[in-house]
Amino acid sequence: IILRGLRAVSDFEYEYAMANMNRTLDSAIETMIVFTRPEYSFIASRMVKEVASHNGCLEGLVPESVGLKLKEKLKKGMS
Repeated sequence: IILRGLRAVSDFEYEYAMANMNRTLDSAIETMIVFTRPEYSFIASRMVKEVASHNGCLEGLVPESVGLKLKEKLKKGMS
């Protein structure tokens, strides 16, 4: 089972295509979709990385442990 999150309707088409491709590659693969809470629907990993790259506050965007690890990776030159 692959668990995927949807933030907005615009994510559905990509996730649907990906689920079908995964099932084509292996018929035993199931994809489960979880809808995000409205207060988190605007958060995207690329936006969080952008905020972190400018040493911005990540509070409320990701758990503290994730923010610390991300900033650590950015210091090492993560792309």
